[in-house]
Amino acid sequence: MSASIAEPAFERLAPGVRRARLGRQSGARQLGLSLYELEPGARPWPYHYHCGNEELLIVLTGTPSVRGPGGWRELRPGDVVAFPRGPDGAHAIANRSRGPARYLVLSEMNAPEVGVYPDSGKVSAMSRAPGSPGGAGEIAAWFRLADAVDYWEGEEGAEASP
Repeated sequence: MSASIAEPAFERLAPGVRRARLGRQSGARQLGLSLYELEPGARPWPYHYHCGNEELLIVLTGTPSVRGPGGWRELRPGDVVAFPRGPDGAHAIANRSRGPARYLVLSEMNAPEVGVYPDSGKVSAMSRAPGSPGGAGEIAAWFRLADAVDYWEGEEGAEASP
């Protein structure tokens, strides 16, 4: 199997966002590598961080902007940005420029994974690695943290618990 940055097999991810899953296309199993192309004004995902997977962004063309815990900054071709696991690695990408932007995202493909979305107070729970194909019995769900319940809520025999 092989993939090409020069002639990627893109899929539409969101309005103005195309992604080529180069890692998957090339046969990788433990690493993810995606090529993103963003039109002006586009963003591929909300501000978030991963609890189980570290990521690395490499800008190829254009000037996308990255939001981290310290705020927004514009990137240039050749810039490399690491997103470690946890709150210090929180990030969002947006193309706030007037031209298209392309960048690569390299990631671990660890499962299970928990994602946290600080702006909206959501959390995701996935039995599979982010971006990997789901199968029968896989879980990929998003919840509001405010909807959390007690560990024993709804469980038979909860009244006998300590």
